[in-house]
Parts: sequence; C-alpha cells; structure tokens
Amino acid sequence: MRPEAHPIRTVLVLLAAVATVVLAATLIVTRPRTAPSEAKPVAAESVFVEAGQDAAARVLVLGDSWTYGAAATRPELGYAHRLASVAGWDMVIDGEPGSGYLKKGWYGTTFGERIAALDPALDPDVVVVQGSINDRRLPATGYREAASDAWDALAATYPEARIVVLGPAPQVLPVEPATARIDRDLADLAAQRGWPYVSPIGENWITDENYLEVIDTSERGANHPSDAGHAYLAEKVAAAVRPYAPPITVEAVDEQPEPLTGE
Repeated sequence: MRPEAHPIRTVLVLLAAVATVVLAATLIVTRPRTAPSEAKPVAAESVFVEAGQDAAARVLVLGDSWTYGAAATRPELGYAHRLASVAGWDMVIDGEPGSGYLKKGWYGTTFGERIAALDPALDPDVVVVQGSINDRRLPATGYREAASDAWDALAATYPEARIVVLGPAPQVLPVEPATARIDRDLADLAAQRGWPYVSPIGENWITDENYLEVIDTSERGANHPSDAGHAYLAEKVAAAVRPYAPPITVEAVDEQPEPLTGE
C-alpha cells in the first residue's frame, strides 16, 4: 500500500516543477537566433546608430549578411555600422543573413517582407537597399517582379526618401553568372525608376588584387568581408551614397569683437 503524500512536500514539488517550466521558457525566449547550418556571423540585430548632433542625414540600410555584419569580429565593425563614423550619418541597420528578394533568410523573411514591417516613423533621408547574392541559386522566374514589388512598398513607406540600390558584391571570383544576372536585372529596374544604382561588380570594388584583403575565406568568414573588408566597403559605400544624402550644415557664427571700454 502506497503511503499518502505529505501536503507540504506535494506543494514544494509542484513549485519546483513550475519554476523549471518558467526557466525553460525564459531560455527559449532569450536564446540568440542563429542559422542552423551556416557559418555564424557575430550577432548584429537591426539597430540605430547615432552619429551625433551634427549628423548629415538619417540613412536606412536594408540588406543581407553583409549589412548584418557577417564575419566582422564585432557587430560595430560591419560596414553599415561604420558609416556612422565614416560619413557622419545616423544609421538604421536592417540586415538578415541569407535573405534576398525571393529567398527567405535566417529569420524566415525576404526583403519584401521586411520592408512591409518597417516603421514609417523612421523617416530616413536616404534608403540603401543592398544585395543580394542569395537569390543566385533560385530560378530567375519571378525575380524582377519580386524586386519591383518590394521597391514599390519601400517607396510608399518612405515617399520623401532618396532610394539608392546597392547591387550584389562578388563573394568569389570570377563573378558567378547568376550574380552577374542579378546585377543586370537590378540595374535595369533601378534605371526604369530613375533611382541611383551602385554596382560593386561594374565598378570593380573587389578584384583579384585586393580579394584576399577584403574577403575572409576562412571557415569562420565563409567568404564574407573581413574587418578590413568591412572598413574598405564602408568607405566605398559612403563615397557612392554621399551625393544623394543631405550635406552637413554648420551655421556660421558672426563673432563681433567686444567693444572697448574706457577706464
């Protein structure tokens, strides 16, 4: 015959069980999100980086793992983060590794789906849409339509912003044919809208001569920019986008000499 459970002991067991469930739920909620099978960049969630009181413009960059800061040893060393200090812009950064116009990224969204979730109150002066090489392994069918739909939504969300399209940069050389096709498609679509298009491929940002300085080919880097590569890209992006961003304005101060006073 089983002995009767002591009421106090029963309560303690129940409390311990509840505590275990709560702790497990907390761990599930707070565990960093990582991709299941790819090299894992340093975490760099969508963030707002203030350049300071004299910031020339607020710039939103939406892109893939390069914008996310992949292979940078610290998130703030990614090219998009560096633009705050390089160009003096307030940066809003939205990068999802693995994402494209057709391909869903680590967190399960495409460019278009992330654009639909953007906050209109951000009110950026410039929006840079970067990439992506991630659609290169998918059929070309529907690609131009997906990009056009995403851009329509972006223009509707930020009608006053200047939108600059930053095409894919090669992660390997020679440039893969599908990546070159994406570059051509995006350049054509941007031209139809009269939007500025910046082509890292066409402008030879990454060449045989500087490839190993820009791209981290180690297992960890997985052909993403190194710290030095992100720094280089920040300079290139700043130079390409600066003509479309409001300049820094400094009010002149007319200092008049103090009048002399007699004794």
